[in-house]
Amino acid sequence: MTLSLADVRRLLNDAGIDPKKSLGQNFVIDPNTVRRIARLSRVGPESRVVEIGAGLGSLTLALIETGARVTAIETDKALIPILTDLVGDHAEIIEADVRNLKWDETLPNPGWNLVANLPYNIATSIVLTVLDEVPSIDRMLVMVQREAGERLAASVGNAAYGAVSVRVALRANASVVGQVPPSVFYPRPRVTSALVAIERVDHGIESEVETELIELLRIAFNQRRKMLRKSLRSRVDEEVMERANVTPTSRPEELDLFNWVALARSSIGTKR
Repeated sequence: MTLSLADVRRLLNDAGIDPKKSLGQNFVIDPNTVRRIARLSRVGPESRVVEIGAGLGSLTLALIETGARVTAIETDKALIPILTDLVGDHAEIIEADVRNLKWDETLPNPGWNLVANLPYNIATSIVLTVLDEVPSIDRMLVMVQREAGERLAASVGNAAYGAVSVRVALRANASVVGQVPPSVFYPRPRVTSALVAIERVDHGIESEVETELIELLRIAFNQRRKMLRKSLRSRVDEEVMERANVTPTSRPEELDLFNWVALARSSIGTKR
C-alpha cells in the first residue's frame, strides 16, 4: 500500500489540516515514485532505515514493503496521528525536529541507511550534518531540489561544483541517480527534484586536516571569483600553495578534494 492523490487529500481533509510551506511539505502522491526510491536505496529485510520528514507516510510504506526496519522522524505533530494510523506497528515513529535530534541516542549502532524526501530549505545542511556528525549512517538516498542535488554530487569541471561538493567528497561518494518531476507531489512544487545516492568512504584524512580544509573552503568560496593567492592571503601564502602543488592563480572551483587536502596539510605545517 502507498498513497495516491485522492488518499493524500482525504487524509488531510479528515484531519482538517493543510500542507505547511514553512516546513517544506510536498507530499509524494505517486506509488511508482516511492517504490522507485525504495528500490534505488537498496534496502531490504536486513536493513535499518531512518527516514527524515516522513509526512503522511507514503515513502514510509514503500520502505516497509521492502522488509526493512524503519525509524520515521516527523516534526509536524499534526501529522503524527495520521502516520501512526497508517504504519501501525511496522515502523518506529519519532516526533522531532531533525535539526535538534540526538543522533547518538536515536541511532546508537552502526549500519544505518537514510532514505528521505528532504525539505528543500534544509536539505543540504542535513546531508552535511549526517556526514560530519552521524557515522552510524553508512548510506543515503535523498530526494532534494535538482540544483541542490547537482551541487552535492558535482566534481571539478561541473558548473555546480563548489564548497558543498568538496565537503561531501571529503566523506562520501555521491551521484545523481534520477530525477523526479513536480507532477508527483501535492502541493506541486515549481522545481524538479533529484535523487542523490551517497555512500560514506574513509579517505584516511586526519581530523586537523579536515578542520583546516573546511575553513579554507569557507574563505575561498566566499570569494570564488578571486584567485586563491588573494582570497586566502590572510591564511596561506603563495609559498605554501606551491609546496602543495597548487597554482596560486587558481580559483577555488579548479581544485579537487585532494588538491584541497594537500593545501590544508601544507597550511597546517607552516603553523607548527
